[in-house]
Amino acid sequence: MRFDLETSYTIRERIGNAPFAVLPIGAVEAHGPHLPLGTDNVLAAWLARELAERGGGLLLPLLPYGQVWSLASFPGSVGISNGTIVSLVTEIGRHLHAQGVNKLAIVNGHLGNAAALKEASRRLYEDVPRLKTFVFFYPGTSDVIRRVCESPRPHKDYFHACEIETSCMLHAAPELVDMGKAIDDVPDIPDTVDMTPTPWETFTSTAVLGKATLADAAKGRAILEQAVGVMLKALNSPPPAAADAKANANEPTSKTGGAAEDGYGGPI
Repeated sequence: MRFDLETSYTIRERIGNAPFAVLPIGAVEAHGPHLPLGTDNVLAAWLARELAERGGGLLLPLLPYGQVWSLASFPGSVGISNGTIVSLVTEIGRHLHAQGVNKLAIVNGHLGNAAALKEASRRLYEDVPRLKTFVFFYPGTSDVIRRVCESPRPHKDYFHACEIETSCMLHAAPELVDMGKAIDDVPDIPDTVDMTPTPWETFTSTAVLGKATLADAAKGRAILEQAVGVMLKALNSPPPAAADAKANANEPTSKTGGAAEDGYGGPI
């Protein structure tokens, strides 16, 4: 169900019947010659839509900009600060809770947003402990990626315009992929990239981190389906007793007839 396509006369009932709301967030940045600038948006939107449809959740509009400091110098990259992301997500979360939403799944399509989303989820935990907040970034996919992908990754945490991300796009939105322009570029990423700020132009001129020519839709389907399954399982898991007690002790009554009955605490 699309949250923004409901009316003010129907949304309260929809919120009451939905087990969770889903907020996708992505980014606009360079993804090589074969993928669009909005690749992270496309994949976040696909994952969020599948999650909402399969789990009966409410799908919120996509937040289309992210923190793209590492790729800021590449043509087409448009970013916002971590602080802006934190403010947006926490304010959206507070308003959703006031409307009666008790569980929020944030589906992130861009690794650069991770620090800001962790901070936002922690603020929501403190401010509205009955709003159970999850932040997902391709959860549980490491083993599937190792099984289906043929090329090594130049960095243990990154996948960008490579075999992995291109395969995901071939499954989710093949009409947006130009495999005729796909390239293989496996840069030598220094170990210090995890220790000090390192703009990506210092080790790549293409923004491709791997062998995009090895991508195919079947690999992408395996990765994306695994992520959806893991997200659904996490959202359907009961809260820990300690989190439930915190919510019951600290949460005031909401504006829509009482705070959440299922008493979820903070992010896992």
